Amino acid sequence: QVQLVESGGGLVQAGGSLRLSCAASGSTFSINEMGWYRQAPGKQRELVAAITSGGVLNYADSVKGRFTISGDNAKNAVYLQMNSLKPGDTAVYYCNYRISRGAFEYDYWGQGTQVTVSS
Repeated sequence: QVQLVESGGGLVQAGGSLRLSCAASGSTFSINEMGWYRQAPGKQRELVAAITSGGVLNYADSVKGRFTISGDNAKNAVYLQMNSLKPGDTAVYYCNYRISRGAFEYDYWGQGTQVTVSS
């Protein structure tokens, strides 16, 4: 079993910064990808940023140039540095780990952390 614990959300004014962290524990062998998703009220969950085990990065167009994802393989941790925050970034942010077990791949999710950006 894999447990993900997130931290770092909060309330910030527009233009400010926040750093989200997610740490994994349990059976975390063969992590293929780590990422951050977000879900705003009334909207579907969407990908914000992801990093593969090979270091390939993927960002949503809406956050390119403002957010940076990074990983620490030794700690099984993933981070999201969010700069120049906008009210439109307000959402619950979830970390996601995609882990292989044999021939199958499984998604694990954190509990979510609220990010609120005031105008």
